[in-house]
Amino acid sequence: MTRTVYYTATTLDGFLADEHDSLDWLLSQPLEEGGMLDYGAFIGGIGALLMGATTYQWLLDHNAATGERWSYTQPTWVMTHRDLAPVADTVTIASGDVREVHAAMVEAAAGKDVWVVGGGDLAGQLADAGLLDEVLVSIAPVTLGAGRPLLPRRLDLRLTSHGRNGAFLCATYDVVGARS
Repeated sequence: MTRTVYYTATTLDGFLADEHDSLDWLLSQPLEEGGMLDYGAFIGGIGALLMGATTYQWLLDHNAATGERWSYTQPTWVMTHRDLAPVADTVTIASGDVREVHAAMVEAAAGKDVWVVGGGDLAGQLADAGLLDEVLVSIAPVTLGAGRPLLPRRLDLRLTSHGRNGAFLCATYDVVGARS
């Protein structure tokens, strides 16, 4: 059964990126290959991706600066109101209701999971629609004081596992539902 999973990292004070959309805090933290919430193991179970425009633009800028290429082979949807161009044949630029896009992603995932790559608000929109199943979060020993929040919604979550990977505290939660 396809699950929609928000797999991300956050600072201890709950930010995905700083106020300039920088992820420098994340890229400097040590991880153990094969540790809890290991990316290599995670990505093998992913059939489709969903990201917001800010995450997409950060990836494009990062790749341009490092010379890296688009690394995802899975069908990818980018939710935006901006005029963005797809960087690969597998990228679809979309806008509107996430429920309509979600149905297409689940079909494209062909039984694998859908990964909400970035955008706490985007993950929140899916949660609001009852479509977000799980939150997998690695918490770094860093505070930023301001920036893009992990999940700008009131949600009830149920802890299903926790552990450590390098400097990160890792936790897996099932989404119970919106909190009023």
